Amino acid sequence: MKDVTAQDLAHWLDATLATARFKDYCPNGLQVEGTPTIRRIVTGVTASEALLREAIARDADAVLVHHGWFWKNEDPRVRGPRRTRLALTLAHDLNLFAYHLPLDAHPTLGNNAQLARILGLEPLRDDAGKPLLCGPDNLIWLGSAPGLNTLADLQQRVTQTLARTPLVIGDPTLPLGRIAWCTGGAQNMMADALDAGATVYITGEASEQTTHLARETGTGFIGAGHHATERYGAQALGEAVAAQFGIDVIFVDIDNPV
Repeated sequence: MKDVTAQDLAHWLDATLATARFKDYCPNGLQVEGTPTIRRIVTGVTASEALLREAIARDADAVLVHHGWFWKNEDPRVRGPRRTRLALTLAHDLNLFAYHLPLDAHPTLGNNAQLARILGLEPLRDDAGKPLLCGPDNLIWLGSAPGLNTLADLQQRVTQTLARTPLVIGDPTLPLGRIAWCTGGAQNMMADALDAGATVYITGEASEQTTHLARETGTGFIGAGHHATERYGAQALGEAVAAQFGIDVIFVDIDNPV
């Protein structure tokens, strides 16, 4: 079995995901240092206790996730679930790598790019072939849904592909024009999407005001699940790591209905 040093992996991940250009809500990169040599990685959406225990059971040396730890404005004390997670990580010499906004934004491996792939969305592109983006940190993608005609059609595609029933606001017969999407908890970016000409916005979660915005603008909103829309970036990144270094990478999906 091949291996890679934790330092070399961290450098490659940081460079690939261009972490330096983001002002994020958490530290991106190697969050907890473990064994210096990595032979097996478990990837997942969130560094939960359940995912850590899966990594330990599979004899992994590292965990690579989208949602890591040490978020801004959270209680910094090491107690309760945080103590349990940290104790497991240190006791088993696990490296914890986490990439939040950098993994959302990557043009091919990122959550938005992968959601487009899985839902059959066609991104709009500029003259250089890059995705047409808008919103804070250019996180919102814009495009279309070839072969689909109405909001109801898109709802059915989301339901079947993500294996969950999404929250949908809007007239089911609404014709699909420009579609915007941003995975996770990006409901507060809907106004930016509408300003960019979108008639339908897809994200993971909804807030109380999301309903009123959709109704009063005559547009469509799909809340497809925070976890459900972000299952694919970490998986794609893990596959890229396996291809780059020849090490064993295993994606583990810990179910989350949110």
